[in-house]
Amino acid sequence: MNMDRWNEVFETLQRNKLRTFLTALGVFWGVFMLVIMLGFGRGLETGTVGSLSGWAKNAVSFWPAHTTMAHAGHKPGRRIKFSMDDAEVVQGRLQGVRIVAPRITQGWGSTRTVTRGNKTEMFQVTGDVPEYRFLEPMDITDGRFLNPNDLADYRKVVVIGRMVKNALFREDEKPIGQTLKVNGVPVTIIGVFKSNQEGDRAEWFENRLYMPITTFARMTGRADGVDQFTVLFEDRINSEKAEAELRGLLKRRHDIHPEDGGGIDSWNREKDFRKFMGLFDGIAALSWAVGIMTLLAGVLGVSNILMISVAERTREIGIRKAIGARPSSILAQIVQEAMVLTGLAGGLGLVAGVGLLVVAKTIVQSMPSEGGPSFFAGPDLDLSKALLATLVLTVAGGLAGIAPARTALAVKPVEALAHD
Repeated sequence: MNMDRWNEVFETLQRNKLRTFLTALGVFWGVFMLVIMLGFGRGLETGTVGSLSGWAKNAVSFWPAHTTMAHAGHKPGRRIKFSMDDAEVVQGRLQGVRIVAPRITQGWGSTRTVTRGNKTEMFQVTGDVPEYRFLEPMDITDGRFLNPNDLADYRKVVVIGRMVKNALFREDEKPIGQTLKVNGVPVTIIGVFKSNQEGDRAEWFENRLYMPITTFARMTGRADGVDQFTVLFEDRINSEKAEAELRGLLKRRHDIHPEDGGGIDSWNREKDFRKFMGLFDGIAALSWAVGIMTLLAGVLGVSNILMISVAERTREIGIRKAIGARPSSILAQIVQEAMVLTGLAGGLGLVAGVGLLVVAKTIVQSMPSEGGPSFFAGPDLDLSKALLATLVLTVAGGLAGIAPARTALAVKPVEALAHD
């Protein structure tokens, strides 16, 4: 290692500290912003994909809404009501249907009083069918899930989430066979489940209790009415086409105008998943574009400061050439100066960006989950890409030093010695 050259490099950079600082700041800021944008973009992607990954993707959920058009003697604004018959018709008439899972929720996100002994908590309780566990994959850690006999016999049984168990039972207690009261009605615990999702999304789902839909309907006075139902299609089925066909079937059953955009709402998981992934690709592309343009501006700044530095060192370079310094030595020093400046500034930007992401992720993960699963998992970063970007930046800085180096090589010793 040529220590003399390294000493010259750092001495040159220290001659005009303000100019060096401002140039390095441009490079630092470019790397810093690239890391931050990529990190937060990936955090959003991770959170959203995680929120959707626990669901069967080729599934569509339907729930009733208000009509917006008059039709068949009905006025606009009519509230549509679904029933168990709707689910049975969908199961029998549409091709490629694997599962139809009706559900009673009594309002999205609404909770009910759950009591055990002197402990009372509020949890979301839903009435479901046994097939629902295939729509939201879960692990039954103790006991079992609902079965057809539970529905047929109107059994007062319940499957509870892991968070419900932790809230109402001691760690050494066995919940299976124990009795809870849901809004004052005694029910027996038959199973405990753990969500296959992660973090606060898992906790949100695990704060639920599942009851047989028939039992829950009686408890809430719903007869055969349902709040929604989800249809899982076979993998070969195009879910968007199936969604349109099913919507048309439901409109005919409930006398809704064919062109009415209201009356029935739906959520197509596969379609939304594709939209989200396309959005994340766009965010990543934008992040890279902004970051690269910022880095390019920083690299050009490095080239400009070295051009000024070469002009200020014309006499010095002429003397070195006069006493026999090789052109490759002069070229190497200037390129080395460019690489050191970009490498140090880019490395500091990388460290600062990663440090901020770590702090932000810690804060996000410490925040409580309320009202539903989070679609932001906290910023994250593919460190290999960040390191590669910094390495490419350093090489680009070296290339940016070639133009000033060629200017230095063009200096003639006689003219340089006469330069003031």
